[in-house]
Amino acid sequence: MGTFRDLVAYKKAFALSMEIFWLTKGFPKEETYSLVDQIRRSSRSVFACIAEAYKKRRYPNHFVSKLTDSDMECGETQAWLDACLACNYLTKEKVEELNLQCGEVSRLLNYMINHPEKFQ
Repeated sequence: MGTFRDLVAYKKAFALSMEIFWLTKGFPKEETYSLVDQIRRSSRSVFACIAEAYKKRRYPNHFVSKLTDSDMECGETQAWLDACLACNYLTKEKVEELNLQCGEVSRLLNYMINHPEKFQ
């Protein structure tokens, strides 16, 4: 098995985080240290926790724990997307698209959580 970078969940989470990065570059300056910082941090944590989990895959409980952290960060990202929509920083369509991507990452994470033996 390759590296954590070969995992579909990692690739999709990284792509989602990068899309959020580029979208938030256009947000108002007053959001730089609040909403922008928060959504960037949570979206980056999703793929970072996957990398950490992969490095702990020999220990199923640690592996699963880091993956649940990743899924939690995915949920936090979705909560910040709600704020982006409420503040009219993103369109409803864009938020729905990003939420679908979050859902896909979450499903992949849950598969990994439920089948840690396939990643050892």
